[in-house]
Amino acid sequence: MKILQVPARFHPYIGGVENYVYELSKQLVKQGHGVKVFCANEPASSKAQEQIGGIEVNRLRYIGKIANTNIMPILPFKLLKEDCDVIHTHLPTPWSADWSAIISFLRRKKLVVTYHNDIVGRGFSKYIAKLYNMTLLQFVLKTAHKIIITQPEYLDYSPYLEKYKDKIVVIPVGVDTGKFKPMKGVKKGKNVVGFLSVLDEYHRYKGLDYLLRAIAQAKEKIPDLKLLVGGSGALVQEYEKMVEVLGIAQNVEFLGFVPEDKLVEFYNRLDVFVLPSTSRKQEGFGIVALEALACGTPVIVTDVVGIAGSLRKDKHYPVTVNTNVDDIAKKIRDVLTMPNTKSRILQSYDWGNISKKISEIYEK
Repeated sequence: MKILQVPARFHPYIGGVENYVYELSKQLVKQGHGVKVFCANEPASSKAQEQIGGIEVNRLRYIGKIANTNIMPILPFKLLKEDCDVIHTHLPTPWSADWSAIISFLRRKKLVVTYHNDIVGRGFSKYIAKLYNMTLLQFVLKTAHKIIITQPEYLDYSPYLEKYKDKIVVIPVGVDTGKFKPMKGVKKGKNVVGFLSVLDEYHRYKGLDYLLRAIAQAKEKIPDLKLLVGGSGALVQEYEKMVEVLGIAQNVEFLGFVPEDKLVEFYNRLDVFVLPSTSRKQEGFGIVALEALACGTPVIVTDVVGIAGSLRKDKHYPVTVNTNVDDIAKKIRDVLTMPNTKSRILQSYDWGNISKKISEIYEK
């Protein structure tokens, strides 16, 4: 089967949607499907077209961004000419999703949409987001033959999905358990907490500011507590200043961007990984928590993170309430003082199993 994947960006760009498309595409190639990706040339590459693990990647010039979406003028023309059986696009990146829906409609091609999370905005941009959600978003969802959501709760919390629930299917994000796994010989510290995200305005909802306040509180009982913050972005200086004000400079280390080949080692260095996301509308799933879990590292997440429900059923890992600093601090102390028990939920999230479910959707 010929499948077109149309994300805004693609590997080696680091992000939840980008990782989703990359891992899914690798598995689809293993299953014998032909996969082409059309995406923006970000990060910039000298190769307009290349093969990555059997995936044909076409990187297109873009002229700017709106709502974290690269505007690629040539994208609709590329999609018009490509032979395919299925177009698979992703929200919340409007330009890529909108043109995928339009071309699907014009060419009578099957359209699958993975709805990772709502499109929201701050300040004036929230009015633009509201207008989009009332118009073009409705066209994309109406045109889609199947809509994949990564957690069942999203159907209850998103105001845009209810009328399309007859074509919605819940398939969670996967993790490559062959790559993300416990490592021998990794030098661990003591009482080491980890956090990983892009540190920019768009990703403020990941809740690092709440985690920093929780570290300041938790260190009163665990003085040698250490937080490793992975990621780079425009808000780094703001977070560094916050660390100084809270008096936890000796307890926090900003690592900068963590390259892909160092991720597994990063997770293995930790005693606990924390993802205190604050917005259910913006947090699609929280793949980093799943990667940490696959590496044998206990995780603490807020209720808005996609794997929270599974962790709660597993009963080995405490899930915090949303953005409650006191509770986050308490859970950090609890996890650091309890035995590390291996989670039993990982099989449900293996990319091999997840990709087969998505492949079945394509076949149908």
